Amino acid sequence: MDKIKVCVAGATGWVGRSLIPAIHNSGDMSLVGAVSRSSGGKSVETVLGIKGLSVEIKPTVKNALEQRTDVLVDYTSPDSVKSNVLTAIRKGVNVVVGTSGLTDVDYEKIDREASEQEVGVIAAGNFAISAALLLHFSELAAKYMPSWEIIDFASSKKIDAPSGMTRELAFRLSKVRRPESEIPVDSVKGIKEARGANINHTQVHSIRLPGTVIGAEVLFGKPDEKLSIRYDAGTSAMPYIEGTLLAVRRVREIKGLRRGLDTILDL
Repeated sequence: MDKIKVCVAGATGWVGRSLIPAIHNSGDMSLVGAVSRSSGGKSVETVLGIKGLSVEIKPTVKNALEQRTDVLVDYTSPDSVKSNVLTAIRKGVNVVVGTSGLTDVDYEKIDREASEQEVGVIAAGNFAISAALLLHFSELAAKYMPSWEIIDFASSKKIDAPSGMTRELAFRLSKVRRPESEIPVDSVKGIKEARGANINHTQVHSIRLPGTVIGAEVLFGKPDEKLSIRYDAGTSAMPYIEGTLLAVRRVREIKGLRRGLDTILDL
């Protein structure tokens, strides 16, 4: 069986540096492209020190996809991810999206174009298996717990708020139902912003502090009881690698967009 031809956008970034050797050593995938604006023109072997990987790093996704590619994996930045994804779709390339910053409207456009081109897109704010379980368990809890809010954790260096994982949480919970609130935010006396931002009818509170790792907590409440479901990442990118490789293996089987790693897990 032919290996899956993969291009990684964000090749020299935090996740990319761990993902590329995992692809190289996977046995069923082949790295055929890499994208990094800062390292364009150099080889992956030179930049990442992986012997035998002579793939030239390109400055843009458009340049990199001149090489035949089955799957583009995007771990870039909020200001470039949408353009990268649409560029790949329009070339008939499947996409795995691990970058934050896409809105519900962006996802609607991506789904529409991917369906038209008959390619697959799997997007997740977090590809860690534990984060996927957070999504799944939270949807279950929302069926029985009428009220909830989300706390979104990240370091002070994270430029986007809320995180992609938190946006995904709020979107998915909105598909279950709208949370109940005894006092609507518009009726709050004092500083209304203290109640957080309304994302798909869920109040979201983003914490950005030095020393904080990526995480999310969903707090559910009903009279005389409370439930907390929380995910915390570590300090390395390794938790995201297993889920990303799984998505690369599965994305060619679907048409259109799937949001959340849990949508391709056997849960």
